[in-house]
Amino acid sequence: MLEPSTPVQYVKGIGPRLAEILAAKGLQSVDDLLHYLPFRYEDRLNPRSVAELRPGEMATVIAEVRNSGLFRTRRMPIFQLTVGQGPSRLKCLWFNATYLQGRFQPGQMIALYGKVEADRNGQLQITQPQFEILGDTNEEGGADDAERKAAASLEVGRIVPIYESAGQGKLTPRWFRRIIRRALENLNPDQPDPVPAAVRAHLSLVSPREALWKVHWPDAGESFTDLQSARTPAHIRLIFDELFFIELGLELRRRQQKAQTGIVFQINDAVRQSIKKILPFHPTAAQKRVLKEIATDMQTPYPMRRLLQGDVGSGKTIVAFQAAILAIENGYQVAFMAPTEILAQQHYFSARQILEKAGYRIVLLTGSLEQDRKRDVRRHIARGNAQFVIGTHALIQDRVEFENLGLVIVDEQHRFGVMQRLKLMRKSDSPSEARPSPASPASPPLPCAPGTPAAAEPDVLVMTATPIPRTLALTLYGDLDVSVLDELPPGRTPIVTRALADERAPEVWDFLRREIAAGHQAYVVYPVIEENEERELKAAGQMHRQLRDRIFPTLHVGLLHGRLDPDAKERIMREFQRGEIQILVATTVIEVGVDVPNATVMVIEHADRFGLAQLHQLRGRIGRGAAKSYCVLMHGARVSPEGERRLDAMVRTNDGFQIAELDLELRGPGDFFGTKQAGIPSFRVANLIRDRQLLEAAKREAAFVVAGPNAGISEEEIARALKAMRARWSMSYGLAEVG
Repeated sequence: MLEPSTPVQYVKGIGPRLAEILAAKGLQSVDDLLHYLPFRYEDRLNPRSVAELRPGEMATVIAEVRNSGLFRTRRMPIFQLTVGQGPSRLKCLWFNATYLQGRFQPGQMIALYGKVEADRNGQLQITQPQFEILGDTNEEGGADDAERKAAASLEVGRIVPIYESAGQGKLTPRWFRRIIRRALENLNPDQPDPVPAAVRAHLSLVSPREALWKVHWPDAGESFTDLQSARTPAHIRLIFDELFFIELGLELRRRQQKAQTGIVFQINDAVRQSIKKILPFHPTAAQKRVLKEIATDMQTPYPMRRLLQGDVGSGKTIVAFQAAILAIENGYQVAFMAPTEILAQQHYFSARQILEKAGYRIVLLTGSLEQDRKRDVRRHIARGNAQFVIGTHALIQDRVEFENLGLVIVDEQHRFGVMQRLKLMRKSDSPSEARPSPASPASPPLPCAPGTPAAAEPDVLVMTATPIPRTLALTLYGDLDVSVLDELPPGRTPIVTRALADERAPEVWDFLRREIAAGHQAYVVYPVIEENEERELKAAGQMHRQLRDRIFPTLHVGLLHGRLDPDAKERIMREFQRGEIQILVATTVIEVGVDVPNATVMVIEHADRFGLAQLHQLRGRIGRGAAKSYCVLMHGARVSPEGERRLDAMVRTNDGFQIAELDLELRGPGDFFGTKQAGIPSFRVANLIRDRQLLEAAKREAAFVVAGPNAGISEEEIARALKAMRARWSMSYGLAEVG
């Protein structure tokens, strides 16, 4: 008998050599193999006849091979296969497919799947069809005659699962059907269901065993639409299980965090006045609400773990500064970690402008500082002289020690790994036993609540300027409480966005001249620094020279990119903020953190090649003053369908949350943050876009289970669910610390 944890090599027909091929696809155990689901199904119970086919439809056809051959054109070799049913013929074409020579023999039966088209003569054809030779026995992991006959009965006369091949085609869909069937037949049937009975009843879930059988071998009467959209009861059970055990782990982490010892910050009239004193403008209702949520968390005896998200320009930074003052006035230090030096510098300048006049001591620690300066800053941090420490990854280096860290603020969290956040939090474990130095010349530190130990966990506030779709927030940030700034500060006017072809560039430059003549400033953004002939992109450096020398010779045109040294970046940004630079040519280093209210125009070249979230972030650099602002998205003559959807979304809405949802839909969860993010679970069967309702249900049921034994759930069921959750977290997500 096979157990779910049995290595795949012990399934009959696999062995060590084929197990290596499967491991490359992440299939290491029997459980992995059984959760390798078909990516589509073919209706071989009622296949289409060739005579019934119509151009434009996707169809499965079972027909006889008549002839095949390779012919060469000036551009490429093309392999042609002709199949038939009686007098009806169907032509199939594959481009650059010399590997198919000798693959087909007249008389073979073949299943084909693809889009039916009509050629210039009106003859039906399928280009690049997926195919499977029925009765093909030349496969890895051989079978005896009885098994071959049994396997042949799985190929026709039923709904047939189609799997992705593996090992460069060595392991075919037919091979997977045979092996998965064998694994199911030999799976130990005495597996207790890890999902409590009350949860199964809430959602009318089928058993795991039934789900596995029917997802691979659907009943003849199963809805084909439900199969293709993963909405059969079998699919729903497997998807729910995956999401439920993720949410169960996150819910347990939330409960554990509530059990940890935190710092109890005190809030009195003096603290409130210190917070009000720094506000450069009247806060919005949303800012007041969010600050209240943060302050309430900071007064509890367990550590705050809160995600602060809002659209571009919604005022997250000033809320973070207010939380920092609350901690400093209580005698604690604050660490503020940003993902890039230019953003860390921007926060540092903003903090000095807003906080230094109130007497708070602020330092900047980044990797590019000179060694002597770094040592000096680290000394101030270790002695508690530095109250507000702003920096990059340099903050989590081993040599950086805080005397009394009370609050960690992480900006643009999606650019940091989970371990980096944990490492910064643990900076509170200070070797020093001394109490913190006075918070500011104006006010001594408040005493901590009785029983608050020096080594208590610091509070953590995570900020992201990229609005996160709820589905991702429930998974990536499921262990955090969420605050949302859903209101822009008063005086902001909506940005007008237009998408224009490159041929209209002269009109755009004329418009830029008029805006600058009216006293405003502009950005011109390019996606690369150096010319890349292959991708035909204009480089910022080259275009800076062209704009400066030929198009705007009477204006001051500056250049900002990531390869400039920090002093040069700071000088250029200062000149732009003072209005000395009228047009700033830049790469995406301005994506976050740059705040110039007088900039009213942004021209983005090759806009169709930027990600949607990145376009929205770039656009957020304008519209920060009272004057009307304009974003012009330039694109070439040929734009991909995905590029058109991105540009259309940008023109249609300024709402970052709507844009984030569409960006997730277009790019998928793994690439939503620009790279495959460590910390986003790699789902085997679930899809965060398709399965939103099941994710909500999984979160709700996880909270029900963790709440403890009650009339609907026993201690034994809770223990079984938690055991299954820990196994899945450690094996699938590499987060074994849960539990």
